Amino acid sequence: MATIRIIGIGNLFRGDDAVGLLAARRLRERLDGSVEVLEAEGDGLALLDLMEGADQVMLIDAVKGGGQSGATVRLDLSVESRWGRLVPCSTHALGIAEAIDLARVLGRLPKGMILYGIEIESLESGAGLTASVIGGLDRVVEQVYREVEKARCTSCT
Repeated sequence: MATIRIIGIGNLFRGDDAVGLLAARRLRERLDGSVEVLEAEGDGLALLDLMEGADQVMLIDAVKGGGQSGATVRLDLSVESRWGRLVPCSTHALGIAEAIDLARVLGRLPKGMILYGIEIESLESGAGLTASVIGGLDRVVEQVYREVEKARCTSCT
């Protein structure tokens, strides 16, 4: 059976940037240990190690691409080589786009690589999620859950 790994990325203390971590926590509870769910503070280089050994990785992260707050995007990074132009701004020092490109060059990119991005509004220190981002969080959790279930059914047959 294919190894599926979910990685939520973010910072709990920077407002909407926590959305990836909160999504990972919800999915961990819902999937009840049947899929590995990890949390990352957004270090792009650490992401390379977190992806290691997985056949399929689903990243969940806050994005700032100029869209409406709470909007969601699903990008297949296994085929999109320069997704940074679609989501031009990372909230992390070494951007996730650069880490994915590095993994591709090094031959360390998992066979399946999906990014679920949630457009953010605020990075205010100590603040909680904004209402629109909570809506995006709910949608992404549901979408990732359905995709994991579908992938598990497909790999069993």
